[in-house]
Amino acid sequence: MIAGVAGVDEAVLGEDVLAELRPELVRYCYRMIGDGAGAEDAAQEVLLRLWRARATYDPARASVRTWAYAIASRYCIDLLRAAPRKALPTDLSERNGAGDQASAELRPGSWITPLPDAADDPAAAAERHETIRMAFVAALQHLTPSQRAVLVLRDVYGHSAAETASMLGISAAAAHSSLQRARKVLAAGPAPSDVPAPDVDQRLLDGFVRAFERHDVAGLAALLAEDVVFSMPPVAFWLRGAADYAALFGSGDACAGHRLVATTANGAPAFGQYEPGDEDGMRPFALVVLESDGARITRVTTCLDQADRFEAFGLPARL
Repeated sequence: MIAGVAGVDEAVLGEDVLAELRPELVRYCYRMIGDGAGAEDAAQEVLLRLWRARATYDPARASVRTWAYAIASRYCIDLLRAAPRKALPTDLSERNGAGDQASAELRPGSWITPLPDAADDPAAAAERHETIRMAFVAALQHLTPSQRAVLVLRDVYGHSAAETASMLGISAAAAHSSLQRARKVLAAGPAPSDVPAPDVDQRLLDGFVRAFERHDVAGLAALLAEDVVFSMPPVAFWLRGAADYAALFGSGDACAGHRLVATTANGAPAFGQYEPGDEDGMRPFALVVLESDGARITRVTTCLDQADRFEAFGLPARL
């Protein structure tokens, strides 16, 4: 335990302190690597490294939070050196039609996966929701790992050039240069809008659940934006347009009898989708993440690869 380590005060660097840091470290690692489960693993490794190195911590040199972000930055940069760039599922395959067959799968590890929202985390309130959305995380993937770290530390967390340089072990001039290059890359690419996403009307979400569970094609279509985008990773298949999505939804009974349970992911509304199972009840099928312009649903991402992650999203293992 920490009490036995000379020069370390448990109130400064104890298990409770590290536990409080975990949610924000998960979000930071997520922005860096673009994978929900991977970010949780990375944050856990960072906390383990902090714990093991606690005897070397000097409060006079940096706060615990600054030290944690320094270790997290270097760990993620090392992790990303040989990792392929991740992207949104819609950027990894050609657009399909409602009648097309969905068979091929995306290359493993190539797409952005969702992140559960941390409940009751004060640090999350200071972070704009747009910076955790999958579109923003996908835009970050166009940067080098070091540029990614500099931009997130500066523009998301508001650290100074000197603080960022200290965390990354580079000069302030190098940090400033990396930030300018990173902003230039994002400005030239498919970066998301700086306009905050509007609040989603609860009636819109309730209507989506009713239409989905009743298999009401017309009711569902009425809730969709004209250019709504639908994808279902890891399947290499996506559609654009309310007509195509409604036609696909109504083309069979694959989702008949399914139920939706509300949760959140990436600062957006989401649902655990359950399919009829055996005598033990309904079993996890997919995580459905929605985006909205406030009046209509603009994007539906049905993550078929998240059925084993329901607990992380606060969802029951069975209904």
